[in-house]
Amino acid sequence: MKKRGKKYQEATKLVDRNKTYNIGEAVALLKKASTANFDETVEVAFRLGVDPKKADENIRGAVVLPNGTGKTQRVLVFAKGEKIKEAEAAGADYIGDQDIVNKINEGWFDFDVIVATPDMMAEVGKLGRVLGPKGLMPNPKTGTVTFEVEKAVNEIKAGKVEYRVDKSSNLHVPIGKISFEDEKLIENFNTIIDTILKAKPQSSKGTYLRTVVVTSTMGPGIKIDTSGYTANN
Repeated sequence: MKKRGKKYQEATKLVDRNKTYNIGEAVALLKKASTANFDETVEVAFRLGVDPKKADENIRGAVVLPNGTGKTQRVLVFAKGEKIKEAEAAGADYIGDQDIVNKINEGWFDFDVIVATPDMMAEVGKLGRVLGPKGLMPNPKTGTVTFEVEKAVNEIKAGKVEYRVDKSSNLHVPIGKISFEDEKLIENFNTIIDTILKAKPQSSKGTYLRTVVVTSTMGPGIKIDTSGYTANN
C-alpha cells in the first residue's frame, strides 16, 4: 500500500469517510484540505451502474464547462482547403495533414486534443495504434470529427471536456482548479453531473449513480450526496 505523507494524513482527518457531503460542503472541504504548493486540479469521479461491454451502456461524450477547466488546451486540427483557414481563425495551435501525421509517427505529441474533418479520417485513422492508447483519437461522439471546425475549436478552448466510462464502470472528469471560486466549481460540477444523468442508458438497471467523489490532485476523496440529483433534472 502506498505510504502517504504527513500533510495528506492531516488532510484526511478533516473528511468523515462515512459521510456524504453536498457539493458546497465538499468544495469548502477540498480547499481546507489543500496543502500543495501548486494550483491543484479538482476532479470528479463517478462509479456508474452500467456495463461498458454493452454498446448502449459504453457512455462517452463531451460537454463545455461554464467556467472552463483552468487549463488551456492545445488543439491540433487535421483539415484541408477552406477548413484550414477556419481552423486558423478559431485559434487552433497546430494545423496540418500528412506532414503532421509523419511527425506523430516519429513521436511528437505536443497537443492535448485533435479535431479532424471527416475527409481527413482516412489519414488520421492510420495513427490509431499510437493515438488510441493515449485517448487522443478524434471521435464523432465527442464532436472532434466534424466539418464545423471553428465551433469545435472554440468549444475546446472555452473549456470542453471529454468523458468516457472505463471497463470498471468508472468515469473521471476535471472540473477546474482549487483556486477557482467555490461557485464556479459548484457550477461546473452541476453541469457535468447533469450531463452524466442525461446520458443514462435505458437499459441500465438498479442504481445508476453508485458513488460520486470529488478530489484534488493531492487531497483526499470526498463522497457526494447524490440524493438530490435525478435523471429527470
